Amino acid sequence: MGWLWTLIIGAVIGAIAGAITSRDLPLGCIGNIIGGLLGAKLGQMIFGTWGPKLAGMALAPSILGAVIVVAVISLFIGRRKN
Repeated sequence: MGWLWTLIIGAVIGAIAGAITSRDLPLGCIGNIIGGLLGAKLGQMIFGTWGPKLAGMALAPSILGAVIVVAVISLFIGRRKN
């Protein structure tokens, strides 16, 4: 059951990052999950593990990392939310 909670929190983090950057990730919800999980890993590596945690992910650094991931992906894909 822990992996399901991790996927849900990853999707929420990816969706928040997409809303902050006004960019869509490809593949919809799957893209949000992948972007959120990659962003969580990257954010915690760069910014540490401070702040509140859900499903083993520190939320603030995870969202910051996901914003970076979404921005980098959007540079290559170039899709903008309409």
